[in-house]
Amino acid sequence: MVTDRRVEDQLRELAPQVLGALVRRFGHFDACEDAVQEALLAAATQWPAHGAPDNPRAWLITVASRRLTDQLRSDSARRRREDLDAVRDVPFTSVATDPADGQAPSHDDTLTLLFLCCHPALSAASQLALTLRAVGGLTTAEIATAFLVPETTMGQRISRAKQSIKAAAAPFTLPPPDERDDRLRVVLHVLYLIFNEGYTTSSGPHLQRADLTAEAIRLTRQVHRLLPDNGEVAGLLALMLLTDAHRAARTRADGALIPLAEQDRTLWDAALTAEGTALISAALANAQLGPYQLQAAIAAVHNEAATAEDTDWPQILALYDLLERVTPNPMVTLNRAVAVAEVHGPQAALEVIARLDGDERINTHHRLEAARGHFLEMAGHRDAAREAFRRAARRTTSIPEQRYLEGRAARISPVAPEQA
Repeated sequence: MVTDRRVEDQLRELAPQVLGALVRRFGHFDACEDAVQEALLAAATQWPAHGAPDNPRAWLITVASRRLTDQLRSDSARRRREDLDAVRDVPFTSVATDPADGQAPSHDDTLTLLFLCCHPALSAASQLALTLRAVGGLTTAEIATAFLVPETTMGQRISRAKQSIKAAAAPFTLPPPDERDDRLRVVLHVLYLIFNEGYTTSSGPHLQRADLTAEAIRLTRQVHRLLPDNGEVAGLLALMLLTDAHRAARTRADGALIPLAEQDRTLWDAALTAEGTALISAALANAQLGPYQLQAAIAAVHNEAATAEDTDWPQILALYDLLERVTPNPMVTLNRAVAVAEVHGPQAALEVIARLDGDERINTHHRLEAARGHFLEMAGHRDAAREAFRRAARRTTSIPEQRYLEGRAARISPVAPEQA
């Protein structure tokens, strides 16, 4: 018997391929997505009990196609749901899928589907939600839980996204060559955001969501398989693997955050580190340099250090200098300041982040105040450091980060009057 977990993993991998096959043939993204979700539900119910069919992808396409064909012929929602009973008549050895030619599509439309879900007509939030739903195979409830919004709210967001796709009359094809690089950057950014939300959740009681990081890595692997020579795709996958290698060492048994310098590095995943390092080494040698490759190179330098003291901070600073020139943004500057503090001292780092105080993109972010507190503590300005950590704690909605910052503030003893 096939285990439920194996079925779940298989269905998530097949979901975008099945949806892509339907959208390519029928159009009607919204209706196709509903039909695929019902086919996936039927498989999740039947396969654990009866075993997977000989050709799981073909079975799903057949079931979803029959469901969609009936839906397009009927105006009755009740009739559409009742007709799901027809699923039981699909033989598990079926290989015919496309009613037009009786053959299963041989190509994988995952990349085309990703481009569609990241269409410029959609907001960033909608791109995230639609990618996780249509390409990731997550349910609306799972996506809502990940982003801490009510399921009805997320359902409305996904529905509006699908309506926007319909209104834009977006064809189910790869963008023309002159648009492809820009659209690919959007796809990679969406996958990057999904990974980051899983690695350090923006709100709630848990520091990380392993399901989201795993989903981001799985989807990025698919893009890398489809575009094996693209250096930025390889760089993003390497960055995710090298970063996710730390996961087991990032929290204590009670869920409390452990900063990088204090982590037990024997808990870091050596296999992920090796795979990520090999990917970024090959990309740097063979592809045009890009921001994801530089971030992965920085992560690789961190992972090479057996202890925090062994970290090659001058090399990291040099990479951040280059990254800031390639992709100037305040978060890069903030991260670069950490390397500046290690190489040139905390006062130099404080001067770097002082330039961010007038930047509205980051001047209310808790990480700016957390970094300020760290540099002030390094410089011996204890009272100012304690206040910076407290401000940072008030600004974050992540409970583990909040507790960590409050703990940092509490551990700093006040300056005695005769020392002030």
